[in-house]
Amino acid sequence: MKAIAISAYGGPEVLRITDLPDPVPAPGDVLIRVKAFGLNHAEAYMRAGAWGEVAAVPGIECAGVVEADPTGRLPAGTKVVAILGGMGRTRNGSYAELVTVPASNVAPVRSSLGWAELAAVPEVYATAWSGLFGNLDLRPGEQVLVRGATSSLGQAAVNLAVDHGATVLATTRNPAHAPLLKELGAEEVLIDDGDLAAQVSTRKITVDAVFDVVGNSVLRDSLATVRPRGRVCQLGFLGGFEPVRDFDPIADLPTGVQLNFFGSAFVLGSPEFPLADVPLDAIYAKVESGAIPARPVRVFRFDEIVEAHRVMEAGEALGKMTVTVD
Repeated sequence: MKAIAISAYGGPEVLRITDLPDPVPAPGDVLIRVKAFGLNHAEAYMRAGAWGEVAAVPGIECAGVVEADPTGRLPAGTKVVAILGGMGRTRNGSYAELVTVPASNVAPVRSSLGWAELAAVPEVYATAWSGLFGNLDLRPGEQVLVRGATSSLGQAAVNLAVDHGATVLATTRNPAHAPLLKELGAEEVLIDDGDLAAQVSTRKITVDAVFDVVGNSVLRDSLATVRPRGRVCQLGFLGGFEPVRDFDPIADLPTGVQLNFFGSAFVLGSPEFPLADVPLDAIYAKVESGAIPARPVRVFRFDEIVEAHRVMEAGEALGKMTVTVD
């Protein structure tokens, strides 16, 4: 099979198309013929070696058809999406014509969307849904602040929250990106200067929940932004991996505020966080109808992977990008 492999840890240019033996599904795995895959910042970190030694073939999600399912659950030819399950980290990932994935991380889909459109949804929408409704228990009418809203995960959170009937405050560091977030349905856009708590206080805005994609670098501020007995869920690390220095729960965690974390790479598809809990078919139906604007902002060919990673790392896309395999 053709696959894109990491020839050495480094920049986008280290990604090379190569020939590898076709993978064979182990018991409990599903073999998928990949039609398209989404691009994720996690794959750039893996390619660069930031997370230590990883599998040779990157890719943490895909859309395709079942080639073989030894479990007998999914007939050959079934249209599916696959998310995580060690792809790109502990086993070769989806930047390939074929990939094996744990059956618990594979979901059949009944959508007429094209392959590039199908591949734009799984990882960011499963993560956004889990954070908003699993961790934050977001309810219609509540006000949620999405921090890091111009990222593909942030945009997915804005879309799902608006569709759910919540009021969305979205943040960006770049004022030029505010119209994009308004177009997605954000009620208000705040320019993130690192002190959102002061902005919220001055404008007398009540924030019920914070969906934080920026991470450790703004954790203290996110905790101070939410109302008493509000909720904060951290899901990303756009602000870097540096730990929160000298974090003291007594001084830094406001009384009654709930802080939690959702690490999709470690738990999604596990018995405790089953992929079946995420209503992917309902999300795809809303994408198809136009109710949720989740189509990719740019689609690359398989042989354009170096340019795709360059665009992703430069932050030029402002949305989800996908790659077609054939």
